[in-house]
Amino acid sequence: MSCNQNHIDILPVSKCLQLNFSIPEYQRPYKWSVQSIDEMLWDINNSIQQSLSYSNYKYRIGTIILHKLGDLLNVVDGQQRLISLTLISKYLDNDFDNVILRNTFFDKITQKHIHDNYIHIREWFTLRDKDTKESFKKAFQDILELVVIQVGRESEAFQLFDSQNTRGRALDPHDLLKAFHLREMQNDKYEMEYAVTKWEAKDVSKIRELFSAYLFPIWNWSRGTKTWTFTDHDIDTYKGIPSTSTYTYARRAGKASPYFQLTEPFIAGSDFFDLVDHYLRTLENIKHELATNPAFELLRPFCLPMKHSSAGLTHVRNLFFAVVLYYYDKFHNMDELAIKKLFMWSFMLRLDLHNLGADSVNKYAIGEWSGNYTNYIPVFSKISLARLHTEIGNLQIEIDARNLETEEQKSLYELLQKMSGYDEN
Repeated sequence: MSCNQNHIDILPVSKCLQLNFSIPEYQRPYKWSVQSIDEMLWDINNSIQQSLSYSNYKYRIGTIILHKLGDLLNVVDGQQRLISLTLISKYLDNDFDNVILRNTFFDKITQKHIHDNYIHIREWFTLRDKDTKESFKKAFQDILELVVIQVGRESEAFQLFDSQNTRGRALDPHDLLKAFHLREMQNDKYEMEYAVTKWEAKDVSKIRELFSAYLFPIWNWSRGTKTWTFTDHDIDTYKGIPSTSTYTYARRAGKASPYFQLTEPFIAGSDFFDLVDHYLRTLENIKHELATNPAFELLRPFCLPMKHSSAGLTHVRNLFFAVVLYYYDKFHNMDELAIKKLFMWSFMLRLDLHNLGADSVNKYAIGEWSGNYTNYIPVFSKISLARLHTEIGNLQIEIDARNLETEEQKSLYELLQKMSGYDEN
């Protein structure tokens, strides 16, 4: 690397790993998971296969930002990647040495991930021949490159780090999924253009809501697991199955396409865009049915948005739409009794709690017991396991009036009483 204070170099990984790095104390622990290591190994393996078809083929495996301080190069960004590449290099060549290996890591989280990841690297290579191992060693010298940004002042390094990460945060998880599935379609330029055109015509806020309020929560709740904010760390859930996969479940998914199911796999690529279309349209159709079908007239005042509805009512309304979407996705009907029971189950939570937030919905959705809940039924799991739609219509939902503190709750209680037939006695 040249002696200029501020510059960018593109270096082979083997040369980059021999730089005089220092990992400052302010750096967060090393947290790359076994899955991240596995993805890196496969990326390298794929780049080696690509190099067989193209002369002078190079593969950029990432960017690191360094702050030069005397003879040391403080790692401002790229620590996770550097440690991971060092672990692979150490396995490939037991005599390999660099400053990272000579560093003592006191953090328990870092120690655990280094230990687990090195074991995975070792296990990964036990299934491959000596030629593969040699091709990896050669790739570190001739194919794999790192973009190395070196600055002379620490403040500049952090400004650059912040700008890089701010750009990263600007990409929503669904944007990352869009890019991933377009890459899966790169052999069909027409389909790619068509998918992009359709995607760009959509309301981005509705796509964001689809994943964060419906698809991802349903994925978790149907498995009896609490959900959380959908982020870029969760996109593997919707990466689908490569079209070339020979797994048994992959072949079943291929035969099922384009008949999607919320909790079942799909084929990566164009099916992802069809899936988003399908569920945006399905959700819209469900809301239209609830708003226009006379059979659901009683539900309408509470399941449609109101100008002055409370935050708690908004939470249970979203829960109701999510559970109806999941029910409809499996049985493809809007059976009046089933929808009524799902409404009663969802909106009883509003009667149970005066102060109602996302955490309460999370616990209620998976059927976690609480003395605050009149009903603790794992309805999403019930739908997942149900064979007939009548099993949902036969759910027994209790109505209780122990916590009627607002006019909204009193009106809701009267409605639930009427729906359940209590007011006819």
